[in-house]
Amino acid sequence: MILMELRDRAARFAALGDPVRLALADDLAVSDRSPAELGERHRLASNLLAHHLGVLERAGLISRTRSAGDGRRRYVRLRREALAELRVGVTVPEGPVLFVCTHNSARSQLAAALWSERTGWAPLSAGTHPAERVHSGAVAAAERVGLDLSRATPQRIDQVDAVSARVVTVCDRAHEELPPDPSRWHWSIPDPVGDPDPDAFDVVLTQISERVDALTRERI
Repeated sequence: MILMELRDRAARFAALGDPVRLALADDLAVSDRSPAELGERHRLASNLLAHHLGVLERAGLISRTRSAGDGRRRYVRLRREALAELRVGVTVPEGPVLFVCTHNSARSQLAAALWSERTGWAPLSAGTHPAERVHSGAVAAAERVGLDLSRATPQRIDQVDAVSARVVTVCDRAHEELPPDPSRWHWSIPDPVGDPDPDAFDVVLTQISERVDALTRERI
């Protein structure tokens, strides 16, 4: 067992020993990306990108998920649990962060509330097509971890004064609908609304919390 664990760790270190793959991991540490986005950002031909992603995937460092928006798309995600013994550098936002999803009724509200609690910045969130109210499931999930969304209100992204804010989309549809922006980060978080799992909102909150905690720990 110990030898197997050492081999797994060695394979991950080896996979990250290439400058290109380390740059891809650094990028994926803060944002899920489609292969096309990775290729463009790192100026890699599709065959070379496929090789590097294959190495990272075989080492267990990344996974791929189907977009909840355009089903033809895939997003590449860094497997943080595989990095328990490794450290991947991140660039931590020093200013406000604006979280965006389609309806601004669950994921972006939860992310903004968590970010505010961890950093002290005012919660900023918006939607591309905001709902009338924050979903009761999000309000209840937030309350279970000591966050208050009872007075939160969905709003359109163009209604938010966040010129200097780092934009983080937490919804595939919103990310794909907004104009391309290399400075924007994307977290491919599943939509809990309509999910029959009674714990769907708590699961999503945990996923968002892991992302927020990984960044905010770097600020201390």
